[in-house]
Amino acid sequence: MIALYDRHRPFRTLNHMITDASRGTLRSEVLGGAAATPAATPRAYLMCPPEYFAVTYAINPWMRPEEPADAARAMRQWERLRQTYLGLGHEVRIIDPVPGLPDMVFAANGATVVGGTVLGARFRYPERAAEAGAYLDWFRGQGWQSVRVPRHVNEGEGDFLYTGRALIAAHGFRSDPAAAGELAEVFGVPVVSVRLTDPRYYHLDTAMCVLDADTAMYYPAAFDDEGRAALASVFGELIEAKDEDAEVLGLNAVSDGYHVVLAAQATALARQLAVRGFEPVGVDMSELRKAGGGAKCCTLELRGPQIGSERG
Repeated sequence: MIALYDRHRPFRTLNHMITDASRGTLRSEVLGGAAATPAATPRAYLMCPPEYFAVTYAINPWMRPEEPADAARAMRQWERLRQTYLGLGHEVRIIDPVPGLPDMVFAANGATVVGGTVLGARFRYPERAAEAGAYLDWFRGQGWQSVRVPRHVNEGEGDFLYTGRALIAAHGFRSDPAAAGELAEVFGVPVVSVRLTDPRYYHLDTAMCVLDADTAMYYPAAFDDEGRAALASVFGELIEAKDEDAEVLGLNAVSDGYHVVLAAQATALARQLAVRGFEPVGVDMSELRKAGGGAKCCTLELRGPQIGSERG
């Protein structure tokens, strides 16, 4: 059973839709039936320097406080990521880090932004709760007019990925299942709900990356059967990551439609991308991986008129 949320048709379930014939029907509804070819479009990103980054608590299986992170090395890796985006022609905006919030570097968790509307985060764990207000304050201070405080627990683009026409919303470890309905209400786009099952891949962005409106890469073992079926109904092509690439957070990646910025260690995944016409751009995020993060975790995409145009 696939859960599809749409604010115009509040909640409905679509049964027995994962046959070859029915996949096209659901894809037409969610994606408009269009298949994209790899092509880069300029993006705008929000990032937070890891000035206070440390692993002082454990809220996911990657975090081991007994193995402290090297803050200086984390800063160098983060800066290399920022420079990579600039070199690819993208805009990078900066939010100031807050003392006492070591995970604030993971900007993707701070909000979801589509069409100029911002839905803030509500964190599952108290260790990160104060980040939500810091990100909301940034958006308000930058003049974003439609900034919404969420009703349900959600961890931003950590669990919500935008395809350009729809949102994929994950639950299982962090975000509440009910957050999918809130997404549909706030953004007015279809929302496909999936459940994560492997605690190592506690956020959707550790198990999946949207490459373009018709293509994604993912780790099938991180999802239940219904989730895998739902993703197959949305995307024309799903590139499957092998264990060794998932285990270096190779799927915690950022695509502009052509360039795919991903963990340098995910070499097999990079080869799969290149074969399909994408250009992989490797970055070393191994120090930030000690807290369960990579390139995508450090990157919140800004979409809306405040950055010049809608960017999917």
